[in-house]
Amino acid sequence: MAAKPHFQLPITILVLFLALAFVALASASDPYSSPFGFLKNLKGCHKGEKVKGIHQLKNYLEKFGYVHYDHSNNSSSNNDEFDDLLEAAVKTYQKNFHLRPTGVLDTQTLSTMSMPRCGCPDIINGTNTMERSSSNHGRHLGSFKTVSHFRFFDNNLRWPAGKTRLTYGFAPGTPPRFSSIIARAYTKWEARTHFRFSQVSFNSADMKVEFHGRTPTSNPNDEPFDGRGRVAGHAWAPTDGRAHYDIDENWADGGVPGAMDLESVALHEIGHQLGLHHSEFEQAIMWSIIPGGQRKGLDQDDINGIRALYRV
Repeated sequence: MAAKPHFQLPITILVLFLALAFVALASASDPYSSPFGFLKNLKGCHKGEKVKGIHQLKNYLEKFGYVHYDHSNNSSSNNDEFDDLLEAAVKTYQKNFHLRPTGVLDTQTLSTMSMPRCGCPDIINGTNTMERSSSNHGRHLGSFKTVSHFRFFDNNLRWPAGKTRLTYGFAPGTPPRFSSIIARAYTKWEARTHFRFSQVSFNSADMKVEFHGRTPTSNPNDEPFDGRGRVAGHAWAPTDGRAHYDIDENWADGGVPGAMDLESVALHEIGHQLGLHHSEFEQAIMWSIIPGGQRKGLDQDDINGIRALYRV
């Protein structure tokens, strides 16, 4: 008697298919897997249009200082209309990142916005820290003059004159593999500057280093992070000296595809702790975007910035 057909395999495949479909559906709304999903709908958008996701773009650009809304109940920050303020903000963003300042959300602009970056604003109290200007320092080499792109915080915030020995400390619970990488980043700054760094206990340190995620720290002034692939870290200017890193990032030691190199991010945030702000020079460690999957080191422009700030 012939055996009856067995349907176990097709049922298994069906169950697997449904499971994969569920995972795909869940990840589509998971901000960790698609941090900038709202940008996909905005390609080609320009002033006068109304497209779902524009209000999220407004929030993004406001976070980094490019636009300011009053946030009343009728504020245009809450709608999806591409207004005059947003167009001006997009143009400024494009200028800062060396893109054509059209005000249109083209592929290059959206791609740049989708990259992980530092959480410190590019524009603070109306001062564009990445804007090219005649006030940028220049260096004369014989008959040539090289343009420097580094920028400082307002009022040239820095550590007191003569304080060349700075201490850093890690918050309790910091994974040892993370603290060793960040300590190495301090050593690399030490090798190229007049500063000497040493590690001490967290509470007594000049520079306090901490990891946290969406849940803020006990300090009400600390801003929570926003999930993997967005803001990787942020830091405060002297003499506050705090530096925070997103615990939810996929951290790596080196250029690993799909991961963030912790040393590169630490070099950037230490620059803020010393008084440097964002540079308009893409090769500088102080460029505000920190691409995943690659390692960056200190550029001569970063070193020139420290020397100019501290006059050494």
